[in-house]
Amino acid sequence: MVGIIGAMEVEVNQIKAELDNIEIINKAGMEFNKGKLHGKDVVIVRSGVGKVNAGICAQILCDIFNVDAIINTGIAGSLNDNINIGDIVLSKDALQHDMDAVAFGYNIGVIPQMKESTFKADERLIALAEKACDTVCNDIHYFVGRVVSGDQFISAKEKKDWLIDNFGGYCTEMEGAAIAQAAYLNTVPFLIVRSISDKADDSAHMDYPEFEAMAVKNSVKLINEIIKNY
Repeated sequence: MVGIIGAMEVEVNQIKAELDNIEIINKAGMEFNKGKLHGKDVVIVRSGVGKVNAGICAQILCDIFNVDAIINTGIAGSLNDNINIGDIVLSKDALQHDMDAVAFGYNIGVIPQMKESTFKADERLIALAEKACDTVCNDIHYFVGRVVSGDQFISAKEKKDWLIDNFGGYCTEMEGAAIAQAAYLNTVPFLIVRSISDKADDSAHMDYPEFEAMAVKNSVKLINEIIKNY
């Protein structure tokens, strides 16, 4: 069974509309929709915004639904001049940019007392997603790179530059690395799929509403194609 975590209601609803044999389970204020998507067992859920919601959601998928893999889909701000609005980023790995224990001798982004702080996405899921991009999103570009997450909407050039300088991230958002950490701790393969909605700079608050619908459309097409071939 594949767990699919969506960041937005509109995105989750579009995927849910294609589910067969739906069973709804409510847990921790979240609605988990279990069913068949293109003949495959899936459970689809909107986690809510932020790392805490996302981490709780991923743990429930592991504990209650015993998922074989987790795919997190949503939108993000670009951290790379070559990655434009509408493009797709597939996670090579993920980390939390707002984890700061520098005062205790750790590098920025390092989680104290953990062996790993940068969580690697599953190679098979990356390959499936790349193939899906070539099939259903061949009118846009996709990139495989680092996703950096924090409980902040990035809309200042100074912060964007800081994220690039410190982490070399391809995009920034608010949930993926928490899901990645939960998946890592439960030894469950994961992939983060992000459609770019803004440039994570001073224009971000203007870009986001205009391009949200396009970004969601690309994400939904991609998730459907990944599941078809899972």
